[in-house]
Amino acid sequence: MGAPGSGKGTQAVTISARYRVPAISTGDMFRAAVASGSPLGVQVKALLDSGALVPDEITDQVVSSRLREPDATAGWLLDGYPRTLAQVAALDSCLAEYDKQLNCVLVIEVPTEELIHRLLLRGEREGRSDDNAETIARRLDVYRDQTEPVIAQYASRGIVARVDGTGTVAETAARITAALDPVAGVTSRGCDC
Repeated sequence: MGAPGSGKGTQAVTISARYRVPAISTGDMFRAAVASGSPLGVQVKALLDSGALVPDEITDQVVSSRLREPDATAGWLLDGYPRTLAQVAALDSCLAEYDKQLNCVLVIEVPTEELIHRLLLRGEREGRSDDNAETIARRLDVYRDQTEPVIAQYASRGIVARVDGTGTVAETAARITAALDPVAGVTSRGCDC
């Protein structure tokens, strides 16, 4: 978890490879829907362009369906989900159905000024319509209002690991590895997960 621009997607690739689990990104799934031009994609594009979140019902359904796929049976990394307390409840219900639980909620923390800089730069490089000053401000407000309570909920369960997301991608990855290796059962021999 982390605010928009914290590096979740970038770090998810490394985490997925290290622990041999699929990275399940709601953002990637929704961007693929937008690119396809499907009815869901058209609906999602309008929401993303305005800085709003995709409604919980749609997101919950997409994630639940993805967690049922064969490559996710031994574990997974959720990137961008859950973002609301309602999604936490939906995920809890989904996991209970499969007798699974979350091992860790990793929170990548980056100062707001750095987040804005990163997102504006990404918008220029990738041409993403949701990376403009107005939309970024809205997305950060939504994160503070809706997602920070999710982090507090998981912190009360004792499963939150906070990591400094400033510096290089490699520096952040090293901090993430230090936080996740004990949770994932990594020893000097490698990953036992």
